[in-house]
Amino acid sequence: MATFNYRAIDQTGRHAQGQIDAINEADLEIRLERMGLDLITFKSTEKSKKSFGQNRVTNRDLVMFCFQLEQLTSAGVSMLEGLNDLRESTANPYFQKVLGAIAGEVEGGKMLSQALAEHPEVFDEVFVNLVAAGEQTGQLPAVFDNLSNTLKWQDELISQTKRLLMYPLLVLVVVTVAVTVLMVFLVPEMVKFLKSLGQELPWNTKLLIFISNVFVNYWWLLIAVPVIVGSGLVMMIKRDPEMKYRFDYLKLKLPLTGEILHKIIMARFARYFALMYQTGIPILQAIKTCENIVGNRVVADALSRAHAQINAGDSMSESFHNAGLFPPLVVRMIKVGESTGGLDKSLLNVSYFYDRDVNEMMQKALKLIEPALTIILGLVLLFIMASVLLPVYDSFGKMKL
Repeated sequence: MATFNYRAIDQTGRHAQGQIDAINEADLEIRLERMGLDLITFKSTEKSKKSFGQNRVTNRDLVMFCFQLEQLTSAGVSMLEGLNDLRESTANPYFQKVLGAIAGEVEGGKMLSQALAEHPEVFDEVFVNLVAAGEQTGQLPAVFDNLSNTLKWQDELISQTKRLLMYPLLVLVVVTVAVTVLMVFLVPEMVKFLKSLGQELPWNTKLLIFISNVFVNYWWLLIAVPVIVGSGLVMMIKRDPEMKYRFDYLKLKLPLTGEILHKIIMARFARYFALMYQTGIPILQAIKTCENIVGNRVVADALSRAHAQINAGDSMSESFHNAGLFPPLVVRMIKVGESTGGLDKSLLNVSYFYDRDVNEMMQKALKLIEPALTIILGLVLLFIMASVLLPVYDSFGKMKL
């Protein structure tokens, strides 16, 4: 498809302009007619590689998309009219283009879920499946309301994580800069003085001199090696499924952060599974979809094992228990949901408990990181001062003798 900038006029005589994808000029006219516009002029634009983040739809854009469609569909506004209103009101040029294409596809007779599926870079599999289920059950406004709340929860979790990590990262940068300045500028000057004393230097002073020489003479190596090793590991993890599995397993087993990550994944699974269950998506299909959204190959494999056992006739709670990796709270709440028929409510409770636990654990981790980084900086400075001052002190002691 080509991209066209167009100028058109509607039935009331008002001018409109925008950008839309079409196969050719004839297809462009058809798409505009479906939107109630008559083409005046157009110009084909070549798709160029844009800067990072320009072709991007944020979580907040999707939240507003869901919220406004929920309001419009609840008020009885037609889907096509609602999409056109959204296209005109959004401030994201790329999202405007996507919404214009979706409006044209809906006008051409496609269901909304089918139109959304044409843009997987914006609307993922879960989003499309939930909208399709809402169309089938007639609960589309409720689906958009639930999606809006879920996306807001996800956005708040990301924002909170960034806020919590900002201070430790700042302190880490300060420590790194301070050590680099000391090793490159201060220590070499002190070494000249120590060597002028003409005495045997202790091991810690020799170690300090060696580290300083590495910083001064091989600074490029200190930068290049981590970049090369990191890039190599990233490529291996992306290309090798076995490496990807081991890396995901390691992330879950790391002290402190592993437990936090595990709970975040469980909260995400519980929330999205409950959302799909509410909209009438079958349990087996919902589990299969969750395999692609948990973001961890180890947990995805556990879900696959649970899926196989449920398909073989076992109960859901028993299958999740046997699959391993799912905490007792998840298994217990699934069992309660099976018994009461309120599986969605039970899983939403799981998400609530884990959200709260993650928040508390992050706050505790932050309180531990702050003094830990301060202690590390203090120990580094103590080591440098001891390595410099001890030979000087020994020299003064010999002079007295």
